[in-house]
Amino acid sequence: MTAFPESLLVANRGEIARRVIRTANKLGVRTLAVYHEVDAHLPYVYEASQAVQLDGDPPVNAYLDGEQIVRIAKEAGATAVHPGYGFLAENAEFARAVTQAGLTWVGPAAEVIDVMGDKVESRRVVAAAGVPISGDVGAALATGEEAIQESRRLGYPVMMKASAGGGGIGMAVAHDDESLRKAFEKTRSMALRSFGSDRVFVERYVSSARHVEVQILGLDDGTIVTLGERDCSTQRRHQKLIEESPAPHLDPKLRQRLHDSAVAAAQAVGYRNAGTVEFLLDTATGDFVFLEMNTRIQVEHPITELTHDVDLVEQQLSIAESGRTTHDLTPESRGHAIELRICAEDPVRFFPRPGQITEWQEPTGDGIRVDSGYAVGGEVTPHFDSLVAKVCAHGATREEARTRALAACKEFVIGGLVTNREFLIEVLESDDFISGHYDTGVVERIQQRRKSTARRSA
Repeated sequence: MTAFPESLLVANRGEIARRVIRTANKLGVRTLAVYHEVDAHLPYVYEASQAVQLDGDPPVNAYLDGEQIVRIAKEAGATAVHPGYGFLAENAEFARAVTQAGLTWVGPAAEVIDVMGDKVESRRVVAAAGVPISGDVGAALATGEEAIQESRRLGYPVMMKASAGGGGIGMAVAHDDESLRKAFEKTRSMALRSFGSDRVFVERYVSSARHVEVQILGLDDGTIVTLGERDCSTQRRHQKLIEESPAPHLDPKLRQRLHDSAVAAAQAVGYRNAGTVEFLLDTATGDFVFLEMNTRIQVEHPITELTHDVDLVEQQLSIAESGRTTHDLTPESRGHAIELRICAEDPVRFFPRPGQITEWQEPTGDGIRVDSGYAVGGEVTPHFDSLVAKVCAHGATREEARTRALAACKEFVIGGLVTNREFLIEVLESDDFISGHYDTGVVERIQQRRKSTARRSA
């Protein structure tokens, strides 16, 4: 028998908090929102059954205060905690604190978060399970000379990464010993500031690569369900802008190998609940390697929901409470879906541009879905990520999904804010994206063409 938590605290804010609350409300689960005073007027605060204000300065610290959040959950009578994405979602200590308080953690075990949160350790574990990785399994690099020796063995160019990193923070490409020394110090310093750990490693750099990820659900009986893959190659500064599912022009045998590798990675750590296994696919050779596993729900989860007719948050809640899904899920996808991340940022340099929202009119129509964290009168503050909404489009074919996404993006009216909407339109109209044969350099190429056109016009 399917079961859900009686009462759920959502340890997050904005769009993802609103998204989780929507499903929980639909299921009859009492919802508890937490918010800093700068977020007091955001929609999710009003849509929850109850809302409690957090203390913290600067505001981001409020959402990172696990002790305060657990205390609020206990005092308010919550029986479960959903972390969303970001903030404490992949914090093993927070997951432990939730379970030690007698609450249900909507996510994988803290021990799994620990392993998969350390890229050096996760590479060792998945490689032992037969999942391809870049280079050999090894320890974190302690010195610049160690980094040079490993880079020479792999062969330049290489990518320096933070072991505890995410969101592209600290990643740097090196083409020789001199640039490697600089990359080592830069990445190590940034990793320590951003993640509290200076552990770093190197991988072979693939100049023409696709970023493809597989959505999985792990059940109590050890079953790992795969729900298709997403292509997340449209990125700026290693951060995603547009995602689509299924990945275009993917050979069926290669797709199956990706899915099988995702299952092997999840089984290697006894994964339970929703997660995503990410891979880097070399467009020249067709080979792929493990990048990382995200032990939470992803920003881009709506396109999997659209192509598989599933509510992933509902399945998260069901697995957390009963160890199984609400019904038998099929890995077969239907049609195609595309997600656009609308951000309050300069569309040329992609710098954040906070501000007051004076007008807000979301697009509608067949196959259109909008997940947003704001409404007219709200304010995008400089304290948090610049994401304001996700525009998703589903169609019977990729081209139908693309044209619907393009129309929806053009119809979305957001007054008072500078956003990246026009750049997203430019990408959707580009030959690169229309063809489906693109890689992680697509945004840079579009920007370079824009600059060349501007110079010729000057």
